[in-house]
Amino acid sequence: MPTQIIMPQLGESVVEGTIGKWLKKEGDLVKEFEPIMEVTTDKVDTEITASAAGVLLKILIADGTTVTAGTLLGWIGQPGEALPAGVGGAHPVAVGGHAPAPAAPATSLPGSAPAPQRDLGFISPVVAKLAAEHKVDLAQVTGTGGSGRITKKDVQAFVESRKSGLQPRPQEEPAPWETPGDGDLFRPAELQMPGRQTASAAPPPQPGTELIPGTTVALNPMRKAIAEHMVRSKHTAPHVTTVFEVDMSRVAAHRETNKAMFARDGANLTFTAYFVAASVAALKAYPVINSSFADDRLLLKKEINIGVAVSLGDEGLIVPVVKRADEKSLLALAREVNDLANRARSKRLKPDEVQGGTFTITNHGVSGSLFATPIINQPQCGILGVGAIQKRVTVVNDAIAIRPMCYISLTFDHRITDGATADYFLAKMKETLEGWGQSS
Repeated sequence: MPTQIIMPQLGESVVEGTIGKWLKKEGDLVKEFEPIMEVTTDKVDTEITASAAGVLLKILIADGTTVTAGTLLGWIGQPGEALPAGVGGAHPVAVGGHAPAPAAPATSLPGSAPAPQRDLGFISPVVAKLAAEHKVDLAQVTGTGGSGRITKKDVQAFVESRKSGLQPRPQEEPAPWETPGDGDLFRPAELQMPGRQTASAAPPPQPGTELIPGTTVALNPMRKAIAEHMVRSKHTAPHVTTVFEVDMSRVAAHRETNKAMFARDGANLTFTAYFVAASVAALKAYPVINSSFADDRLLLKKEINIGVAVSLGDEGLIVPVVKRADEKSLLALAREVNDLANRARSKRLKPDEVQGGTFTITNHGVSGSLFATPIINQPQCGILGVGAIQKRVTVVNDAIAIRPMCYISLTFDHRITDGATADYFLAKMKETLEGWGQSS
């Protein structure tokens, strides 16, 4: 019986994705858990793997098409196997361009794994990791989620029942696909074929390697998403920007004193963590900035989820989100910012990790920029721009001094708030940063 290729739901808030490209064509041999296509969801590319071994019998959805979770994308089966009635193109598909022999349907592919006893469907990273830790064969677990999907609770219940002697003990050596890849996404990346190099191991592209003067370059899915989002934002919200200057002396001193201790705790203490913490203080003081505009009302967000823009060079940028930033210490913020940024650059973010932001920070100063007027990340109210920290001559208590100074800018939606509130917001950030260590 042919196996369906279904678009999985790649996260709690991700209900659709765009077919980036098929990695296999009709008639190609497919191994179980081998990547067969790439799906793009909000600038995050994810490999979808085959849940069965055989031949890619039929591709139903073409590259570049956006579909919802649960959509039938294609079929995998044995050579010469016909598709179910009612499916377009249900004729047997040739392998390697040759017509199948009459006896082929009953035979298995040389060198391929036998078809599994059961199609496991989409397996979340949490489920895959939990199953690996407890050496659980997911084929023995009954799924209670939608369409029989195996959930975390199903695996936990299976483990508990095994402890009570109701389930068989696993073998000592788990199958290779039962070990999730370190830090990878979803089932497609977690269930790696042995010896296969992951995308994260590839070196990042060098700026300008594919940009040749006098030629035209097609936009990749990420650049298209950025273009559409930025144009929509400018058309949606009236943008206004206000700029403050901040003395970073106390923050710089605190960082110098504590970065070695943070490093021992596994965190690289960058200035970004301080700006996230200061943004939290300002958002608490002026919650209207932590809101969005909807028709004739404002939606004031309960959670403070701060997105931090990460540049990916010529490819564009992506904004992973620090969820519930107001509940985290400086150490926790530093650790999470490092982790998200590293995984963003190695393309190992989960779609949920770029969703749900209520405020955004972009550190354009890393390239030497002093101040900028960033575009709002819709549907948020504002975005903070952080310029380069430079030693400059300034006046302190009527005396000339040299201090590490930084321009910070707030671009805000003028439908939601006015210049005075925006200035109060930046003034609170300035107060927090310049007084760091006195009350924190």
